[in-house]
Amino acid sequence: MSQQLVNNYLNDLDRYKKISGSLTEGVISEAFKDLLKAWARQSNLHFINQYEFVSAQKNRIRPDGTILHDLRVPLGYWEAKDSNDDLDAEIAKKLAKGYPQDNIIFEDSANAVLIQNRHEVMRCDMTDTAKLLRLLNLFFGYERAEIAEFRKAVEQFKADLPAVLEALREKINAAYDTNPEFQAEAKKFLAHAKDTINPMVNEADVREMLIQHILTEEIFAHVFDQGDFHRENNIAKELYALEARFFTGSVKRNTLKAMETYYAAIRANAAAISSHSEKQGFLKAIYENFYKIYNPKAADRLGVVYTPNEIVKFMIEGGGLAVRKALRQEPHRP
Repeated sequence: MSQQLVNNYLNDLDRYKKISGSLTEGVISEAFKDLLKAWARQSNLHFINQYEFVSAQKNRIRPDGTILHDLRVPLGYWEAKDSNDDLDAEIAKKLAKGYPQDNIIFEDSANAVLIQNRHEVMRCDMTDTAKLLRLLNLFFGYERAEIAEFRKAVEQFKADLPAVLEALREKINAAYDTNPEFQAEAKKFLAHAKDTINPMVNEADVREMLIQHILTEEIFAHVFDQGDFHRENNIAKELYALEARFFTGSVKRNTLKAMETYYAAIRANAAAISSHSEKQGFLKAIYENFYKIYNPKAADRLGVVYTPNEIVKFMIEGGGLAVRKALRQEPHRP
């Protein structure tokens, strides 16, 4: 399939040149863009045109193309130059401005240069099918350390979650049975939930909301670098009050310590995203990932990544309409 994509690119390039009679960047770069977009699609990646962000030098930069993982973390970048330009001189200018050097292709439709981890790893004549294919395989095969760590953390999370859930449920059951302060707070919360969310909410729903709140608090608190953004919702405030009656300090740390690798991987990936809108997409993807592990039977049965509206409401209130829409019973696209 990849070989066919490269062949299609070369055919398109010839066609554009013949039809337009022009070799300018604006005309012939479309062929390479189509190649990158097609390759991204077959790899379950996302191509974003003219994605703007702030460089380490505090310059606003906008590569011609950015390829993102489902988590909205960048895989790599593409910058097209005119065939009349001095490609090496143009690369130097862009790098001086702060263009990323972890995984980026610079090309002028004649030659392509791949830079990874601040070093040029390959350049090739773009009409050399075998070499161009190799360059693209290197580009799309690149894996950031944060992504690799996240994949490992997810597997560890799958293994650790059953024990964490069992411990959480035991502590919640004990609080309902033996903790008068918790019992009073739980009764108050249930009444509040019935009044403000849905009169059909019951104690089982409260237990579920409390468990998901505890497990995802760390995720939601750090994605936007606004640790209190979801505390402003009245339901969230009440849940924090309920949690505080039985689950704090060393008890909380010891119960959730197995989750820290997962949380740390999420924080590391969130730090790589500068766009607020892409952080919303990241949050949605992380929550889908979490829920498929947390309750795979429900996700498979419903054909969606589902969480009850009352849980969605308190978790993401204040996070923006886009996130609210994104998390509500949206069909899962594998």
